[in-house]
Amino acid sequence: MAIPKIAAYQLSSAELMPENRVNWQFDSSRAVLLIHDMQRYFLNYYDTKAEPIPTVLANIQAIKDKLKPLGVPVIYSAQPGDQTPEQRALLQDFWGQGLTADLSQTGITERLMPEQDDHVMTKWRYSAFQRTELLQLMQTQQRDQLVICGIYAHIGCLLTAADAFMNDIQAFFISDAVADFTQQDHLMAINYAAQRCARAITTQQLLADATELTTTSDLPSNKQQLKQLIADWLGVTSDELEDDDNLIECGLDSIRVLSLIDQFKAKGKEISLIELAENPTVEGWASLLLAE
Repeated sequence: MAIPKIAAYQLSSAELMPENRVNWQFDSSRAVLLIHDMQRYFLNYYDTKAEPIPTVLANIQAIKDKLKPLGVPVIYSAQPGDQTPEQRALLQDFWGQGLTADLSQTGITERLMPEQDDHVMTKWRYSAFQRTELLQLMQTQQRDQLVICGIYAHIGCLLTAADAFMNDIQAFFISDAVADFTQQDHLMAINYAAQRCARAITTQQLLADATELTTTSDLPSNKQQLKQLIADWLGVTSDELEDDDNLIECGLDSIRVLSLIDQFKAKGKEISLIELAENPTVEGWASLLLAE
């Protein structure tokens, strides 16, 4: 049985804002953006000129445009074509043969094409955590929040949110940046996520949270504050960190550094990652970041 042809549907603003059991706060230094299965094969079952697809595409792009400059890694999930019966396994029973190995099916929609520094991850099952590197990537980068958007809401997106919960990762289920088979399926996915495994919010809410985080974050204004910030990132006390310690050798996460650079840039201070890498100490960074 193949995926059914999907009729257009639209959700009201009230329907997209469910009652959440949690009020997790988005933090760009902890988050990863997952753009889930936005491949031509899956989008072909919609009339892409009818709702909800135009809104979903625009919202996903707006989210990426906002979060990526804040240092949030962007990961795309994409299913491969021409899977063998062993690879496809039980998916064959529910959905048939699946994608063919042709870019007209496996390719990400042109509206959301990955950039060179985005990560495209091969996905084999409903959840983006199953048989993939997603969990390892997040753990390596010390990230424990996952922003989920894409298709289909009640299948892969919802199961990914549930798996995030199982791995102590806070999932943000973006209610108007996911699409589904029907309005009923979409609402079920939003409400289940909000009540059982995620915080379900709209694109506008997420962008507002990210903007507030950017404008209100307290940047270090002296060397001691900078030292404390770096120590927190490394999981040590400031007393354990010497001013001339090599921060790269200490294991400092480059994603956090990029986020810090972006925050200083927003305040008018232009510093490059190369400059910081050439002076990888508290003393060196203080002279670059805090100099008048």
